[in-house]
Amino acid sequence: MSKHLRSLREFVDELERIGELQRVEREVDWNLEIGAIIRRSYDLRAAAPLFTNITGYQDTGFRVLGAPGGLSAPAHPLARIALALGLPADASGQDIMEAVVAARDREGVPPRTVPKEDAPVKQNILLGDDIDLFRFPTPLIHGNDGGRYIQTYGMNIARTPDGTWTNWSINRMMIAGRDRLGCLIPGPQHLGIIRAQWAERGEPMPIAVALGVEPGLPYVGAMPLPEGADESHFLGALFGEGIEVVPAETVDLLVPATAEIVIEGHVAFDETVMEGPMNEYPGYNALEVSEKPVFHVSAITYRDGAILPVVAAGPPVEEDHTGTGTMHAAEILYQLRRAGLPIASTWFSYESANHWLIVAVRSGWHESLGASSAELARRIGEIVFQGKAGFGVPKVLLVEDDVDITDINEVVWAFATRTHPEHGEVHFPAEPTAALSVYLSEAEQHSYRAGKVVYNCLLADLFPEGDRPVKGSFENGWPDDVQRRVLAAWHEYGYPER
Repeated sequence: MSKHLRSLREFVDELERIGELQRVEREVDWNLEIGAIIRRSYDLRAAAPLFTNITGYQDTGFRVLGAPGGLSAPAHPLARIALALGLPADASGQDIMEAVVAARDREGVPPRTVPKEDAPVKQNILLGDDIDLFRFPTPLIHGNDGGRYIQTYGMNIARTPDGTWTNWSINRMMIAGRDRLGCLIPGPQHLGIIRAQWAERGEPMPIAVALGVEPGLPYVGAMPLPEGADESHFLGALFGEGIEVVPAETVDLLVPATAEIVIEGHVAFDETVMEGPMNEYPGYNALEVSEKPVFHVSAITYRDGAILPVVAAGPPVEEDHTGTGTMHAAEILYQLRRAGLPIASTWFSYESANHWLIVAVRSGWHESLGASSAELARRIGEIVFQGKAGFGVPKVLLVEDDVDITDINEVVWAFATRTHPEHGEVHFPAEPTAALSVYLSEAEQHSYRAGKVVYNCLLADLFPEGDRPVKGSFENGWPDDVQRRVLAAWHEYGYPER
């Protein structure tokens, strides 16, 4: 039974309950110190830091939550992802995949509008000369960032001019002034498609940016649903009930009622501002700074003691990997199964910065399909790379389901030992691609096209049934009674119980 956490504050309470929240009461500086602490928490898989004493903001009650979707302690490494999606903290990667895929076939559930007086985000309303983005403790995250990024884990909400499609997505936004933001809005992404429709009419795009939303929203915002689909409806399908929304103050959009902060306004169609650099998901210090669309702010609403969630993007594992990777893998699993392929599960290796998609096929695939592994690899590549979900997938590792694809050690072992160095690759030239991978040429970055590959790690068609290599693991290499005896006596051997 899924548990719907309806606000960021409910999520914070759940993290604290399971020991995955670290309240940082010592004074910390918004200028780089907060970002460094968040980065270090990722590296150690430490609890999510909640900063309550921020230089220059002590009297405001404002707080910053770092690493809201980072990995957790070994007892429940996926806890922040699982809780956000309504699952128990100890849910496995396969549990998460199956829950999201199951929701894809359900009818969407639209949001439910609540009265303004019942919406916590309306506790404070700033208009006109009162608008000041510097009111909030937005950190300068990385030492080489071009500015303070207030939008790293919130929802951009925009609708097409004809009103038929509302899109919820995450794209970074940098403070460019007290009432302006510089926005990264890539043309191929859904937000870019909607902005292009407004620009074609010669009009700025109305937009609302909701920060500190209920924890499931950033995940569905990262879900590569088809063009025209409303991500909030999909979250309703996941939980069986609509999220609570309320009308914005100055734009004709509905925003999450329990959000911590909502920034409203318009993205100009003919005006830019310098934006960047900012470190991104491939994990390298960014250098690129360029003119980007400018967002003119017309209103800010916020809760008392608002909490700003912050992601310190960079090397794995952080929210670019857990959020995007989780939801893209689930959508790809859904599409592969719809195509009738015997897929056990899919998973993005977070540790690869989402450059490796792992696809596990059921061990009996050769008998059921009657195809060679090369033919199956070609078919899987065609499905993965043609869809929006595969836009950012450069490399697929194809294995049988005897491999735990959520365990990077098993993935590396399978890749190293099962892929033939001469003919174990199936290549796909000039596929649509994301532009941030550092190995891309300048032409590939600007064209959004580059080669992709499926690494064929399948064994079933190389050996007769019954004579295939079996993983020599603890589970496979010893009789059941010996396994039970060793597990039962583990602490008696002198090892701590685990």
